[in-house]
Amino acid sequence: MTGWAGKVGRIRVVGTGVMGRGIVQLAATAGVTVELADVRREAVTEAIEYVGGMIDKLAAKGKLTGDPQAVKDRLVPVDAPDAPADGVDLVVEAVREDLATKRALFAGLERVCPQETVFATNTSSLSVTEIAAELGEPGRLVGLHFFNPVPLMRLVEVVPGARTHAWLPGEALELVKIWGHEPVLAKDAPGFLVNHAGRGLNTEALQILAEALAEPADVDRIARDVLGLKLGPFELLDLTGLDVSHAVLESIWSGFHGDPRLRPSWLTRPRVAAGLFGRKNGEGFYAYAEGKQQVADEAAAPPKPSSPVFTADEHLARALSAAGVQVVSDAYPDAVLLVPLYGESTVDAATRAGLPLDRVAGVDPLGGYERRLTMSVHPGLDPAVGRAAWGALAATGHPVTVVRDGPAPVAQRLLASIVNTACFIAGQHLATPADIDTAVRLGLGYPRGPLAWGDLVGGDVVLRILRGLTAATGDPRYRPSPWLTERVALGQPLTAAGTTPSDLRSAAE
Repeated sequence: MTGWAGKVGRIRVVGTGVMGRGIVQLAATAGVTVELADVRREAVTEAIEYVGGMIDKLAAKGKLTGDPQAVKDRLVPVDAPDAPADGVDLVVEAVREDLATKRALFAGLERVCPQETVFATNTSSLSVTEIAAELGEPGRLVGLHFFNPVPLMRLVEVVPGARTHAWLPGEALELVKIWGHEPVLAKDAPGFLVNHAGRGLNTEALQILAEALAEPADVDRIARDVLGLKLGPFELLDLTGLDVSHAVLESIWSGFHGDPRLRPSWLTRPRVAAGLFGRKNGEGFYAYAEGKQQVADEAAAPPKPSSPVFTADEHLARALSAAGVQVVSDAYPDAVLLVPLYGESTVDAATRAGLPLDRVAGVDPLGGYERRLTMSVHPGLDPAVGRAAWGALAATGHPVTVVRDGPAPVAQRLLASIVNTACFIAGQHLATPADIDTAVRLGLGYPRGPLAWGDLVGGDVVLRILRGLTAATGDPRYRPSPWLTERVALGQPLTAAGTTPSDLRSAAE
């Protein structure tokens, strides 16, 4: 069976909440007749009114192709989810995330839909295979995971189950393209692609907080200013709602049978029990007043010091000199010592270099000293020297975040976790490298895909950070992915699939 996507002219969307309404709007504006169904008949009426209003707004802004009334005329109410469905090419389910509910819905649909009607589930966390397992014909069901808000979030994860017909994933990908969105193909694994990849940032940010190395606002500032993320990890957790994020963290970790790299933090369970969900109820990692995040201003930096500064990093030395800081060529007894860190603590770096610990502060070189700077303070640092080091860095004109010394700088830990998680996804062939980068860029709003990001920073640098973290902590959460170690050893980019056995077989044919 081929060419199905181009023939889809009538669909039914079951569930008219936020996600269902978005799917209805997308399909209707793409020229498809859309039946709307819900267990509450009044919910269908409300959804048609809402989508009609959105269509009028698009038309008023000149963002709608064609006649708005013609689009609204394609919205068709039906009496029940399992109403007769002759002529329906596709049913998209967007009901609550409950396995029994979804199974019961599709069982009812199977009784009234023609055999050729395709079923799709918009589940974000349940197994497509398990949803389809009790169908008489499980091959007709595929996952189509849209993201909220559907009309604006162009990404759609196409997720075939274990018994999905072989022809269907390719046709589903084509249908998403016809509707004007960007599809990626993901295996039916816990978290699919985007939710799995997103654990890299959140789990490591929570680990940094659990180690009491920095406050949430400090981690968020570093994530935004050094890594270029639109939202820091704790801002994102507050926006999503910790009640939702905690459940996702736990389910993906348990879904992969306790893989240490996905291990959640002990911090989230008590915070959920305390009702610290985030924006939705006014208090999370931040407090909110009338929906506005409340965050204290950063502490003012000390003035530029009169003390000389020594650093072995030429780029940092030039930046300090340009700011009028006296930079000396050796670690003189009266000098403030600034040590660049890559995958190690200030204490370890200073000890390795034979420097007096009471005069050494660590600096993260990630970002090339051209944006926010991060300074690490260890317990043996002379406070006066620490203030002088802070003042010297602030003299460059960049904001400075002062954190407690840890096994590696904050930004490096976040980035290495993001890249390493994506490498594990690639190594397990849960998606292609290109789809991984597309999904994370569009679904999570990162400035670039994680594999391309790793190539930009350097796979060898990411590997160095991870090996340093593994050696310092003994925590298997930091074990490098074989995808990463192999490509660094071979000099290949992380975005490259490389040679596979199938390449040899196809060449022989």
